[in-house]
Order: sequence, then structure tokens, then C-alpha cells
Amino acid sequence: MTILHSIKELVLKAGVEVNWYNPAQSDIARLFKLFETHKIDTILDVGANDGGYGKMLRQGGYTGTILSFEPLAEAHGKLVDAAAGDTAWQIASRMAIGASAGEIEINVAGNSTSSSILPMQSSHESAAPQSRYVGTEKVPLNRLDGVIHPFIEQSRKLLLKIDTQGYEMPVLEGAESLLPRVHGIQLELSLVPLYEGQVLYKAMIEWLAARGFELWSVMPGFVDQSSGRMLQMDGVFFRSLRLEV
Repeated sequence: MTILHSIKELVLKAGVEVNWYNPAQSDIARLFKLFETHKIDTILDVGANDGGYGKMLRQGGYTGTILSFEPLAEAHGKLVDAAAGDTAWQIASRMAIGASAGEIEINVAGNSTSSSILPMQSSHESAAPQSRYVGTEKVPLNRLDGVIHPFIEQSRKLLLKIDTQGYEMPVLEGAESLLPRVHGIQLELSLVPLYEGQVLYKAMIEWLAARGFELWSVMPGFVDQSSGRMLQMDGVFFRSLRLEV
């Protein structure tokens, strides 16, 4: 059964009459269609939080390998629970991923998902007051290309998913020697500054293009409910020359 058929079956069982499984009308269905088109078999989930992304993948029918990274103690515990019993979903020990190795302090947000190594801008706090920082945790820091190779020796089709709240560029810089093996990248693109020192969407798209990645799809993300302005979206990039049939 294909991923899209699995999505359709889930929707029909729920009795929901929507085209959620249609790639032309659903962001999630389009994402899974891209995975199928590019034959993605391993997903590196950096900034996995409590495992929501991995659970979405499994519910949609993705059966390939998932390797998740999460630095925060509480979220990491929930992530381990989410992957329990799933032999194809591996959880790395608690660590942050960046451009160097060592130790770093991460700011813990009230809603957990907005936690970041970077200071938060007032624009973010105003749009989502529940995201204000409530504490910090000191965690190990590693480069992705320094810890990943033992896990992916047999992989053919890698997708790197990054959800690190403004810290996307250091993650990419710490994966430079790995990127030639990566076929796709999914990450957050900020339209306005939300965290101090982050790289915004135009510069990020240009950086990825210089390394052979083309933007294939976007997915709406963080929206300021008071104004309706979109502040953040997900971009999905692939190497077009690696499209194989």
C-alpha cells in the first residue's frame, strides 16, 4: 500500500469528506508524494521534540528508517515513548545539533516547541505569548556529520528534516560533509526575524541552491493570529538531478 493510499484510508475511516489525501489540495499528502517520487528511505529528524513528526510519518504510511535528535529532557523522554516498539525508528541520545561540538545552553519555551538556542524576538512573543522562555537547559552539542555515519551506512535516499527554531543554518553547517549524500531537506523558513541571528528565507533558499537543492514545495506554518500574517513556513527541497525512476 502506498503512503497516499494509507492517508486516504485513514481519512475515509474517519468519515471526513475532504481531499486531505490529494497532493494538489493537502500539504501533508503533497509531502508524502514527494517522498515517494524521490524514493526517500531514511529521514534524519533534527529537533524532533516529542515525536510528532515521526508519528505523522507512520500514520501516513511511511515505513522507512527514522533517526530522531532532541536535546530537551522532557521532550526527549516523550520522544522515546513515541518510538517504543518501532525498530525502524531510532532515537539518538540527548544532544543539540550545530556547527561545532561541545556544550551549549538551550532556552526552554513555555510551549516546548518554540525552544531554541537563540534568543527570541519580541515579534515571536507577541504572536504566541505561550512561547515565552521559562528556563534553560545545558546540553551536549554535536555536528551532524560527526555522529550520523554509523546509522546510515546502508541508506540510499536521505532526507534531512530540521526543526530547530532559527538555528537551521548551524545545523546545515555541521552537516557539510553529509550533504552530498542528502537527497532532500525539509526545514522552517522564517519570513520575518523571530530569533536573534537567524537566517531568513531568501538567504536560506540561496544557500541551499548553491549546494544543488531546489525548492519543490512550501507548507504554511506559524501565523500571527491577530493580523493573519504568516511568519514562518516549511520549505521542502530536493536535488532534481537525483530524481530516479
